[in-house]
Amino acid sequence: MNPVTQQSACELLELLRANKISALELADEYIRQIERLNPQINALVDFDAEQVRAQARAIDQSTSPKRPLAGLPVTVKASISTAGHLCEIGSLVNRGNAPTKDATVVARLRHAGATILGTTNCPEYLMAYVTENLLHGRTNNPWNLDYTPGGSSGGESAAIAAGMSAGGLGSDSGGSVRVPAHFTGICSLKPTPGRIPGEGHMPSCIGPFSFLGAIGPMARTIDDVTLLFNALSGQDAGDPVSPPITLRTPSLDEIKRLPVGYFEDDGLTPVTPETRKAVQDTVQALRKQGFDVRPFRPNGLEQARKLWELFFVRCGAMFEEPLVRGHEDKLSPVFRDFLGRAHAFPPLTADELLNAWAESDIIRHKLLAQMQEFPLLLCPVSAVPAFRHGERNWMIEGQQVEYLDAMRYSQWFNLLAAPAAVVPVGRSPEGLPIGVQIIGRPFEDEAVSKVASVVDREFGYVPPPIS
Repeated sequence: MNPVTQQSACELLELLRANKISALELADEYIRQIERLNPQINALVDFDAEQVRAQARAIDQSTSPKRPLAGLPVTVKASISTAGHLCEIGSLVNRGNAPTKDATVVARLRHAGATILGTTNCPEYLMAYVTENLLHGRTNNPWNLDYTPGGSSGGESAAIAAGMSAGGLGSDSGGSVRVPAHFTGICSLKPTPGRIPGEGHMPSCIGPFSFLGAIGPMARTIDDVTLLFNALSGQDAGDPVSPPITLRTPSLDEIKRLPVGYFEDDGLTPVTPETRKAVQDTVQALRKQGFDVRPFRPNGLEQARKLWELFFVRCGAMFEEPLVRGHEDKLSPVFRDFLGRAHAFPPLTADELLNAWAESDIIRHKLLAQMQEFPLLLCPVSAVPAFRHGERNWMIEGQQVEYLDAMRYSQWFNLLAAPAAVVPVGRSPEGLPIGVQIIGRPFEDEAVSKVASVVDREFGYVPPPIS
C-alpha cells in the first residue's frame, strides 16, 4: 500500500471512517511530509503544526455524526479568505494580512470536517502562470525543482502533487487551476462560475471576473475533485452569480451518448509532440470505453482569446492598480510585467468596454451553438508542459511560441464560463507530467467530471520521485 500521503482523499476518508487511522495520526503524517519537503518546494506559506494538530484532536474527540470530509487534510490558496491564516495574495503590499472571516467555500470546508493545513503560495495578485513573488519567493515543481509548478494556483498544485496536502482550493480566471494541475500531474476542475461560491476570494470576483473566474477544487484524482465539488457546491444566497442548481448524478451510459469533439491544436499555436500524443491517447482510451469521439475544432476560439485578454489584462489592471497605488516600489517583477502588458494598450473607453461585453455574449452564443453538436470537448491544457524558471518562449514545430500564447488553450473556456477538468495522461521527454482538458457546457460540471474520471482511471496520478 502507498504511504498515506500518496493515497487519494477517498481512500483516506475510508481509513478514517473505519477507524484504521485517527485524524491526529493522519495530520501527523502530513505534518512530517510538509516539514520534510516544503523547505525545497516552498508551496505552503502559512503552516502551524500545532494549530493543525488542535483541529485534528477536536475531530477525533467529537461525538457528533461524522461529517463528509471529517479529518481530511487540505490546503487553501492564499487568495481565498481563511480565518487565522495568512492570505496576502503574494504581495508585500498585503504583508501580514490574516482575515478574521472565512470565505463561503472555506466555511463549507470547515463545516464538512476538513483539517486545514495552511495556505499556499501564488504570484502577486494572481496575474501569472508561474508562482513567485517578493513576499514568499518561488514555488518549485515537485517533479523537478528547476521547473515552475505553474500559476496562479501553483503552490496548491505543488503541495498536492508532493503529498503535502490531500486536496484543496485554487482559483481560475485564465487557467489558474488547470495549468498548475497539468504542470504537476494532478487533477483539477474549473467549475461553472458560481457553482462553488466565489465570496471571499481576493481580489473579488466582480465585473467580468464574475464569469471569467471560479474557485475550483484540486486533488490527486478526479474522484477526489468530485468529492470536494459535491461537498462545497450549492447556492450562496448572497452571491449574485451563484445559481440555485442542485447536484446532478448522470449515469455513465447517459454521458456516453454525448459526442465528444477533440482537437490537438487550434491551428495557430502548435503544441509539443508529447502534448499531441496525450490527446491522441485519451481519444483512444475513451473510444475503448464506448465514447463517440470525433475530430472537431470550434470556430471563434481566437475571438474568444482576444476578448479574454481584454478583460483579464486590461480590466484586471484597472481593478488592481488602485490596490497598489503608492506602493510601486514593493511590486514583484512578475506583476510589473503584467502591468506593463496592460499599459501597452490605451486606457479602455466606455464604448470599447461596452462593445467588448456585447461581443463576448455573441462569441459565447456562437461557441455554445457549436456545442449543441459536441456537448463535450477534449483538447490540450497548454502548448507546453512545465518549463524552467525564467523561460518565456519555446520553439515548437519551427515556430516560436510565446509565454501567453502557450496558455491560450485554457483561456477560451474562461470567456465561455464553461466547466473544464484536467487529468494527467502523458510525460514530456524530461519526465514532466502532461495533462489533457475536458470541457462541457455551462452548468454541466457533473458530465465533465464523469468523462474525466474515465480518463483518470486509464492514466492518472503518479507520485513525483521527491514525495
